Amino acid sequence: MSGRGHRASLPAGGHARPEYLVADERGAVVVRHSNREGRVREYDFSQLPAAGPVQASLAALFAARCTPGRWAAHATSAGAWLLLRQFAEFLARQQRPPRDLDELTPALVRQWRESLPAGAGGYRAWRSVSGLLRDDARLQAGPVADELARRRKLPPAKVQSYTEAEFDQFTAAARRRFRAALRRVSDNAAHLQRWREGAFAEGTRDWALGEGLDVLARTGDLPRSPGTGRVKKKYVSAFGGQSGAATWQRLFLTGEEATALGVLLLAEFGWNLSVIDTLEVPRAEPDQGDDGRPTYRVPLVKPRRGPGRHRETRNVTDDGAGSPGRLITQALQATRFARAVVEELAPGTDRLIAWRTSRPGQMRTDLDSRRQVSLFCLGVRSNNAADWARAEGLSGSPFLRGRRTVVALDRREPAQHSRDAHDRHYVLPDDRVRAAAVEVIAAGAEDAAGRARKAVLAAQLRNRPAPGDAETATADCSDPGGSPWPSPDGGCGASFLACLACPNARVHPGHHPRLAYLHEALGSLRSVLAPAAWAADWRDAHERLEDLRGRVGGGPWAEGLARVTSDDREIVTRLLTGDLDR
Repeated sequence: MSGRGHRASLPAGGHARPEYLVADERGAVVVRHSNREGRVREYDFSQLPAAGPVQASLAALFAARCTPGRWAAHATSAGAWLLLRQFAEFLARQQRPPRDLDELTPALVRQWRESLPAGAGGYRAWRSVSGLLRDDARLQAGPVADELARRRKLPPAKVQSYTEAEFDQFTAAARRRFRAALRRVSDNAAHLQRWREGAFAEGTRDWALGEGLDVLARTGDLPRSPGTGRVKKKYVSAFGGQSGAATWQRLFLTGEEATALGVLLLAEFGWNLSVIDTLEVPRAEPDQGDDGRPTYRVPLVKPRRGPGRHRETRNVTDDGAGSPGRLITQALQATRFARAVVEELAPGTDRLIAWRTSRPGQMRTDLDSRRQVSLFCLGVRSNNAADWARAEGLSGSPFLRGRRTVVALDRREPAQHSRDAHDRHYVLPDDRVRAAAVEVIAAGAEDAAGRARKAVLAAQLRNRPAPGDAETATADCSDPGGSPWPSPDGGCGASFLACLACPNARVHPGHHPRLAYLHEALGSLRSVLAPAAWAADWRDAHERLEDLRGRVGGGPWAEGLARVTSDDREIVTRLLTGDLDR
């Protein structure tokens, strides 16, 4: 629809901005939603099976959310539109459908809620539509408002983590397929480079192969004969055929290989499919340091966090084989030719995962991002994941279950979601986590019963620094060369967190702010980590700080916490992340 015409007046309960709500030449109420990329999608509310005032009221509520600060993606508005249509169809089935939203009754709202399916679909419909209706000023107080405010129980999660054997199976399959593709692209890239350097005599098969690879790298395809569309004969001979495997796959990934790369990114970083699908090209820091190891800035987009909060950047270093950064290096190598062609055809596309297809148009239409440029597809979608799993003899897309496995069992920390979402949606509903918790809780109870409360602080307390003592991250050291935990070079080999367990350590009031802040940080970690993990890494340090607090006294300890500086916070953060350790 064109959407041309005068702007419609808003009903009394509406809060829409006028530019998003218009009337077309037929007088129909149309909402225009402009997504974060500036593309516009229109929703014709005259299509709803409801009275005109109901259409206008729903349109106003819908339009109020079609703003950059609320709904930045067409996928969001399209989902809400379908749920509103279902609500309008419910109203139309009533013996006396309401003429406007102010004629809704508590009984009618209750009847609609009870008509929704019991699973996740019903929960999503109730949450979405009731939230929209509560924005109407006429429904913000009274019995109908109370009914709309009722919470619907979140259905139990159906997606469970993989067993270790299952997780290993699909990651091994992805690694095998991607590494074979990377080796193929790298080998042909080396041949192309030698051709460009003039290493082959013209007229030989190697020279023709190099020339064909050069054309392929610049255009995405080999020259074809007019009319037949077949690859020209000299290249068929040089490439050993004209199938995709013989020709374009020499420099470009297939869809299944690109999906295998996505699976490896999931297994390494715990990113979900929407993040992997839209990954931008990571950039290496200009200064790679003395070791020459590149550190990549990886921009991540998490649309569901909302406008203004959906972008963040991670730094990932290539520390050699098996490191997370090495996978980024390999991804850049495997996709470099496809990305170069895409950039030439559509400057500014800047997507990491680019692969070639022999069937243009095979990527499903996406509401919010570019999916295809000529012969090249961008990103990985759920249908690609299902195709890959089928080709590998696996069941279903690995991304939902795989992410739950990585986040809840391997990383045990949030990955682009809040702590509350981590606990509620990933940890608590998972059968493997609950099963493991039984053993952990039992072991913790047994350990607690066998441990008597005792002083664990070996450091000496002082009123002031002593001349000649060496400052560490957590205390002063009176004898660095006489450590109970000597290193091979004769120094101290202990972690800074172990300083308080050393009789050479000296603690004075100048240390109290940093140690009080460290004590608080370790307590916070205890509330979010698995008990066994926290006990293994942090319990001893926490108990020494508990003992120190008892000796210092609650008042001075609280005063120290109030004097924490930004340097103290920085040092504690580096201690907890392992960036400041021996």
